[in-house]
Amino acid sequence: MNYEARRQAMFSQMEDNSLLILYSGEAPHRSADAYYLFEENKNFFYLTGLRRENMILLMKKAGGSCTSMLFIEQADPSAERWTGKMVTVPEAKEISGIQDVRFLDRFEPLVQYLLNSSEIQLCYFDCHRNRLSDLPDYNLVKAQQFQKDLPGITVRNLWRTVASLRMQKDSDEVAKISQAIEVTRQGLEAVMSTLTPGMKEYQAQANYEHVLYYQGTEGPSFPTIAGSGKNGCMLHYETNRDTCADGSLLLLDLGCRVDGYCSDITRTYPVNGKFTDRQRAVYEVVLRANKEVAAQAKPGMTTRELNEVCKKVLAQGCMELGLITEESGLDKYYMHGVSHHLGIDVHDVTADGVKLMPGSVISDEPGLYIDEWEIGIRIEDDLLITEDGCKVLSASIIKEADEIEAFMAAHR
Repeated sequence: MNYEARRQAMFSQMEDNSLLILYSGEAPHRSADAYYLFEENKNFFYLTGLRRENMILLMKKAGGSCTSMLFIEQADPSAERWTGKMVTVPEAKEISGIQDVRFLDRFEPLVQYLLNSSEIQLCYFDCHRNRLSDLPDYNLVKAQQFQKDLPGITVRNLWRTVASLRMQKDSDEVAKISQAIEVTRQGLEAVMSTLTPGMKEYQAQANYEHVLYYQGTEGPSFPTIAGSGKNGCMLHYETNRDTCADGSLLLLDLGCRVDGYCSDITRTYPVNGKFTDRQRAVYEVVLRANKEVAAQAKPGMTTRELNEVCKKVLAQGCMELGLITEESGLDKYYMHGVSHHLGIDVHDVTADGVKLMPGSVISDEPGLYIDEWEIGIRIEDDLLITEDGCKVLSASIIKEADEIEAFMAAHR
């Protein structure tokens, strides 16, 4: 990964006489002496390659000169005995490509010096907030404190700028996503090989996730969705406690993470290995939409336009099935978008108004959710936008109804 090139791209978007301050973050408190698992700030990871707590990236652009500095904790043998080895200065230099690495106690004095001795009037922070009801994350808290302590310095949000960079993946990033997809394929084949009526949803989940950990990935890229029967009609069903009944479908929306990069795949399987006529009819409509989105995805389009492509196919299919009489009725059976960006986050950052470009990696996930038939079907692939179309990165994960039935018959 060329993190220096990413920082240079960020510098090109920064105003002169400005600083960028980005924190890796800390694990939030959970209960008593327990803390949630640490998740690094993804923009910090994108610009440095580092995934440890209590680190700070400082980038300065002033007088036509651009410099990057990294601040890390000084290794403490007592702390290392409890929580493992800490990142050393040479390791931080090697991973990030930043040669000016200092310890955290030098950060505040240096920032104060820069603000007092230069023309710095602007400071970039990661001020992203997904919802106003969310608690502010670590970087936003730091930005708010900085603005309070130094009201004369303008604080600007770096989130949109980094988002526009992250939307276009390089070859190394695509390789990591492809590795995650390959392990996901192996996990799904393990599910198909063991899925039988009477199995619990969580057992199917366990068979999938066993493969992820056995293959050395970081585990699921998001909580595995394993919804059988009517549960497949709930978009983010995560309970996974029901029984997979004979004659029902199992919808699996899942992925894994490899070196910080995610896959996101959905497949829907017949629990007993054989689709009913009705299930197959619905499945073929969803599959047709999935293929049409991949056929039309190309640079210059937006995910909103791809969703219109998807809706047209699904609406026609629902009319053929007798579920609706006009396209406007589709909202009852399809209520989400067909695509989102994929990368460091499963729902990767997206700068509004930016169209798809070569290097964009997106999902392709049409679905139909028919409560009255207890049929929920979604088929999701991961697409790489190319110069003149797209490549289905997950093409090796079987999705034809005949292929699924044949595989389950041969391997169970």
